[in-house]
Amino acid sequence: MSINLYSKMLQQRFYCRIKYFSRAYYTVKNHNIAKDENFMAKQLYSRIKATGPITIADYMKEILTNPFGGFYMHKNVFGSSGDFITSPELCQMFGEMVAIWCLNEWSKIGSPKPFQIVELGPGTGSLSQDILRVFQQFKCLNSCSLSLVEVSPYLSNLQGQRLCLKSNNITIPSSPFYKEGIAKEGVQVRWFKRIEDVPDVFSIFIAHEFFDALPIHKFQKTENGYREVLVDNDEKEGHFRYVISRNETPAVKTYIKPSECRDHLEISPQSLLTVNTISNKLESFGGLALVADYGHGGEGTDTFRAFKKHKLHDPLIQPGSADLTADVDFGRLKEAALEGDRVIAFGPVTQQDFLSKMGIHQRYKALEKIASGKQIEALRMSFNMMMDEEQMGKRFKFLSLVPAVLEKIVEKYPVVGFS
Repeated sequence: MSINLYSKMLQQRFYCRIKYFSRAYYTVKNHNIAKDENFMAKQLYSRIKATGPITIADYMKEILTNPFGGFYMHKNVFGSSGDFITSPELCQMFGEMVAIWCLNEWSKIGSPKPFQIVELGPGTGSLSQDILRVFQQFKCLNSCSLSLVEVSPYLSNLQGQRLCLKSNNITIPSSPFYKEGIAKEGVQVRWFKRIEDVPDVFSIFIAHEFFDALPIHKFQKTENGYREVLVDNDEKEGHFRYVISRNETPAVKTYIKPSECRDHLEISPQSLLTVNTISNKLESFGGLALVADYGHGGEGTDTFRAFKKHKLHDPLIQPGSADLTADVDFGRLKEAALEGDRVIAFGPVTQQDFLSKMGIHQRYKALEKIASGKQIEALRMSFNMMMDEEQMGKRFKFLSLVPAVLEKIVEKYPVVGFS
């Protein structure tokens, strides 16, 4: 089925929007943000001085989402001029493959309506933009809405400018969403701060590079058993260091399994809660879920790191100036999703494998024929970056979830990209 859909898509005149190896970006002016580069360091130093060392999870949450100085809250961190670049920003091909996957699996079960596309952490909005465009080409946007889960007011403005003809902030305190608009394709778009608040209808959940930014707890194996890694103040004000907890913390007692044997490990409780919410919604209201991120199957150890201007950066230096991230534990994520037999899980498979099975090689050749000059060079570099094993091809993984009630259907018609 996916091949037929893909062949039809190749007949449409889509043009690659790559320029100098990345997409063009909208800008949102905000003149009210403090320029103190040491704001977060001062904030954290005062907190730790008053209450003692904090967990890595608290450190990440504060640095990434603090309303006044959080990394994601007041600037565009994506693209060649930012701190890192993601596949949807590289080229439209990635978003098109994701859209075809969504269309294929949705049509396989009868194209239920009404339905919503839900993107978690939509970045600049480029992935949702590509998905809506492909759905529109197939005339599949009737009874469709787009729900975006985004905590950053700056990024939500960026997404609104990219996706909508016009968008408005909602000032009603009781409203589950804080912003709404109408997409250029005529689809209703709403912004939510929590996944729990998105409407309870048939949903296609997309989470691309979302789980890697959720807070983690770090644990170290010692002669006295597992202890948690914490962040403490160093001797000089505004400087920090790692310390090991003297005793078992609540996180050690809650999340370390008796069978665990790694010397070092990381666990993200918020990731487990999020995938649990997705599984509940899929079971109760129907839908599909596709998770794409860099990660491992459960063997990962010390992966906590920072990126600044596309280079590795010490997470403890100048907090708030760099992105903090950790590899996603797909093994733990899948295990949490499967609890209670609510859903069926497929994968994880590598990005190279998933995109190949979705037909990205054919799409690349089709775009190459209509591109010229620098577009061809940019197209080739973007394709290689997404597919090469030494770059994104092997490191990024895909995981899909479908309601358990569809077991007989997916046995007869396997989930495309994972068979």
